[in-house]
Amino acid sequence: MASMQDCITNCLDCHSVCLATIAHCLEKGGDHAAPEHILLLQDCAQICIASADFMLRRSPMHRMTCRICADICIACANDCSKLADDETMVLCAETCRRCAQSCAEMAAADRKAA
Repeated sequence: MASMQDCITNCLDCHSVCLATIAHCLEKGGDHAAPEHILLLQDCAQICIASADFMLRRSPMHRMTCRICADICIACANDCSKLADDETMVLCAETCRRCAQSCAEMAAADRKAA
């Protein structure tokens, strides 16, 4: 099970990777720059930074952001996996899955403790 610090680190990593991936996708063009793909990367980056913020502040509401973060990270990972012939997209998908796993564990752990 991931600790809160591990989850924060994974969220911050995912935020950074998603932002870098947006720049990569816009440079690459084509399917990489599809509006729905870019929006999903933006959503993922934003929910990851928000979840990290909630955990860093020890907000009692962080389990809710973690649950939503896990869902969005999975959606982003699945979308990035469609472009798996690109190393940047593979890295983004892996990072999103790692974040989703730790956020799902954090949300579940907090539910059990509550």
